Amino acid sequence: MMNPGKRSLLCALLAAALLAAVPVGAPQAQPATATPSAALPDFADLVDRLGPVVVNIRTSARVGGPAGGGGNVPPIPEMDENDPFFEFFRRFFPQPGPQQRPGPGQRGPREREVPRGVGSGFILSGDGYVMTNAHVVQGADDITVTLTDRREFKAKLIGADRRTDVAIVKIEASGLPFVRVGDPNRLRVGEWVIAIGSPFGLDNTVTAGIVSAKARETGEFLPFIQTDVAVNPGNSGGPLINMRGEVVGINSQIFTTSGAFAGISFAIPIDEAMRVGDQLRATGRVTRGRIGVQIGPVTREVAEAIGLAKPQGALVSRVEAGTPAEKAGVEAGDVILRFDGKPIERESDLPRLVGGTKPGSRVQLQVWRKGKAVDLPITVAEMEPETTARRPDQPTPRNGAQANALGLTVSDVPADRLKEMRVRSAVQVDAVDGAAARVGLRQGDLILAVNNVEVQNARQFNDFVGKLDPKRNVVLLVRRGEQSNFIIIRPQDRQ
Repeated sequence: MMNPGKRSLLCALLAAALLAAVPVGAPQAQPATATPSAALPDFADLVDRLGPVVVNIRTSARVGGPAGGGGNVPPIPEMDENDPFFEFFRRFFPQPGPQQRPGPGQRGPREREVPRGVGSGFILSGDGYVMTNAHVVQGADDITVTLTDRREFKAKLIGADRRTDVAIVKIEASGLPFVRVGDPNRLRVGEWVIAIGSPFGLDNTVTAGIVSAKARETGEFLPFIQTDVAVNPGNSGGPLINMRGEVVGINSQIFTTSGAFAGISFAIPIDEAMRVGDQLRATGRVTRGRIGVQIGPVTREVAEAIGLAKPQGALVSRVEAGTPAEKAGVEAGDVILRFDGKPIERESDLPRLVGGTKPGSRVQLQVWRKGKAVDLPITVAEMEPETTARRPDQPTPRNGAQANALGLTVSDVPADRLKEMRVRSAVQVDAVDGAAARVGLRQGDLILAVNNVEVQNARQFNDFVGKLDPKRNVVLLVRRGEQSNFIIIRPQDRQ
């Protein structure tokens, strides 16, 4: 054992050696710290404040037994515990218990409620008006609104407008928290925004991103706010919120080739939605102006040919007989530059301006004709109301085609529609029956894939369906408008 004296001497020598190894004037070691950078936004306070104004919306349809037959229709196909969708449906769409004999005032065994879908919405006023997407409540017999405090209300549909995809429902409640409406025109590209909604039924889910474009043209009636905020099925109808805590849009659509979020989502500007919502609250319907012209874009080549300084306005390709445009003297080949004093920068500006004008209003129309601007007074007429899509109760299949094992009658999609819908291949639904009708498929839907296998044409689709196991669930990727969703169906459900 080393004696204490030698141990002390050794320690002293080691300490001296260490000190000698450090250059004179060397800086002392400091704890590692991150380089200061721009702080990322904190959404916590925003979510705490606005979370309670966002609601979950569930819809259902009342269905009876199959036509011409007895028996009951199960709202959801029986599922194997090993099925990947079993847990999802168990949690969010619980099966009803054993059937009971109906009591006084109850529906009989031939009528049952079938879940149709889950969406989102937000409270507009303390007395219970809620805004959402029209496609969330379309075709629903019952609408249930759930608040963040878990209170549930049966909602009444006040009105829905399919052109803008805006709907208003009402619940019987008072003293509710409600949103503050912002100005989407103040948005800046690159600005942070958040979405709150119920993707896949997961209530009050928060996602964040930035504004990618302010007025993205998608061929719809309105220009959209484009963001990279994660939006998935169930987010529809929920609010897009800026960092000031103001609602600036309604999350409505996503661009996808797979059915899942692909980094691009679209929101309806809240100012446009509120104009529609105010009409729905007042009258239950939306009236729009109409002047009766068919229009196209003004290209650079056209502008140079007719003497316009830049490509702008809407080129009139046809004037409909007996319309305000014909009476005002509008001619094919005119370029509409202004409507009611407002400039027409792109052709899409004109339908929005005309549609937002009260029918019967007399306004000035400025057109470019033979190298000069001409002012024409015009009286705006009312656009014909929307027609309700035919329900699939009595389908009319094309070319005598028969429904397959899923209850679907399909046909090939014309190439121009594939291009318009931005899909490589699909089949379109001509008629629905049985299981297909019960899970909410509709005439006009596009089916993109079956069990993750891309659909090429109607023949391939029917051959594939004919080989499916009738005891296994089938997953269809369905395109409706700009949205793609997965729908679960089982072949044997068709009766």
